[in-house]
Amino acid sequence: MNYKWDWGILLQEPYFGWIWAGFGWTCAVAILAWMIALSLGSVIGVLRTIPHPLPRAIGTAYVELFRNIPLLVQLFLWYFVVPEVVPREAGMFLKRGLPMPEFWTAVVCLGFYHGARVAEQVRSGIGAIRDGQRQAALAMGLTTTQVYRYVLLPVSYRIIIPPLTSDFLGVFKNSSLALTIGVIELTARSRQIEEYTFQGFEAFAAATVLYSLVTFAVMTLMHVTERRTRIPGMISLEAK
Repeated sequence: MNYKWDWGILLQEPYFGWIWAGFGWTCAVAILAWMIALSLGSVIGVLRTIPHPLPRAIGTAYVELFRNIPLLVQLFLWYFVVPEVVPREAGMFLKRGLPMPEFWTAVVCLGFYHGARVAEQVRSGIGAIRDGQRQAALAMGLTTTQVYRYVLLPVSYRIIIPPLTSDFLGVFKNSSLALTIGVIELTARSRQIEEYTFQGFEAFAAATVLYSLVTFAVMTLMHVTERRTRIPGMISLEAK
């Protein structure tokens, strides 16, 4: 049986609105999750470089726990299990009192999962800095906190822009798994259009284009940022 293409279906209501609504939810999940991942991952990455065993052990335990459990399993644990194991009042809030619990569950889960990856990038960036800079900063009278704030972290972030870009794109793409707990994001909307119209190729082609446009825009922006913030001798760029 021949497939009957109908690209015009994407411009009809309510399908046009569904696609853009799903895209908006995808962006919301990804951006909020990335804010958690970058903030939490930075803290954990710093803990893994502190020359004391307890903070390093805490950071290592976090990374090993969240990095080695599949994301889909973590989503189910956060959404179905956590509300049942916390105190009853907290569980009732997570299930019924929290607005859009599936949305916030996806945000937190993605944030914690990718926070472990960001932590490894931050740790690697700090480790790439010669120890002489740390020692020189300490010799100038800076505290350990000031050394990280004014010397190590600013330099390390400029070094790890490329892997951080990949991690952000990973958050954006992994947000599609949120449909498994009820978040009606872009992939879920595409499936919904397919179920209503049987035009699955058109719906998923539109989703693919939107995912690709965001990926291209982010990669272009971060490439420009990398070129403008690069540290000579520490980041190698292709000759243009």
